[in-house]
Amino acid sequence: MRKLLLLVGLLALPLFAGDLTKLKIVVTNADGKPVDRANVVVKFAGGRSVAKLGRKVRTSWEVHTTQEGEAEIPEVPKGKILVQIIAKNYQTFGQTYDVGEDERTIEIALSPPQQQYTAH
Repeated sequence: MRKLLLLVGLLALPLFAGDLTKLKIVVTNADGKPVDRANVVVKFAGGRSVAKLGRKVRTSWEVHTTQEGEAEIPEVPKGKILVQIIAKNYQTFGQTYDVGEDERTIEIALSPPQQQYTAH
């Protein structure tokens, strides 16, 4: 019986392989220039969890952008994905995307910080 369950499980693996997506995040400023060393946090926010060869697939990543403002995110499950960007001298960015493609590039333009006000 165990051998049958193992065989059925192995045959089902290719069905789940298509449920993963590879992301590329491109971070620029309002002028279109790349933002270097921005902290990029990507969290899988919904859908179903997928196991890969008996291990859980990683559902969150934290990386930094390159000098070109790019961050490559390896495979995460398709579905709702929360992207957060934190960079010095810019407003923090956060938005949820519904990703259904096998590969996707998300372009984000950061805004300068808002002026702070003091109440008297």
